[in-house]
Amino acid sequence: MDQLRTELIALLPRLRRFARALARNAHDADDLVQIALERALAHAAQRRTDSQLSSWVFGILRNAWIDEQRSRGRQARRFAPAEAGEQVADPAGAASPELLAAQEALAQLPEEQRVAVALVLIEGLSYKEAAHIMQIPIGTLTSRLARARAALQAQLGE
Repeated sequence: MDQLRTELIALLPRLRRFARALARNAHDADDLVQIALERALAHAAQRRTDSQLSSWVFGILRNAWIDEQRSRGRQARRFAPAEAGEQVADPAGAASPELLAAQEALAQLPEEQRVAVALVLIEGLSYKEAAHIMQIPIGTLTSRLARARAALQAQLGE
């Protein structure tokens, strides 16, 4: 269990990046990561020893996001709209205009494309791992990535 906790701590930056790509909100992303970690620790005995920890936890995080989306569909939205934080400064310093443009372009992608980009292009997972996490065939993942790349290039230019 101690080794699992150590490995989960090492995964935190990657989990937060993926959660931010899904939720498009830092607070929601942090909540999502917390839910995924709680589920991973609670169900550690269910983890297959032949699978990578990162793939397993990314899958848990993705499923937690799906659960959250379903829940939001059933009840009124409780989180502040993105516009409420537009004038709040980033405590780590100002982000570059290119980074902000890329984040905005990524946020405008449809969810299935955004998830594919986050797993493959941002997190560096293999197509096989990403397809397994998303529970889709590799060909579908490839198509989503191609459409996402085209959309990002159209928004950001070459």
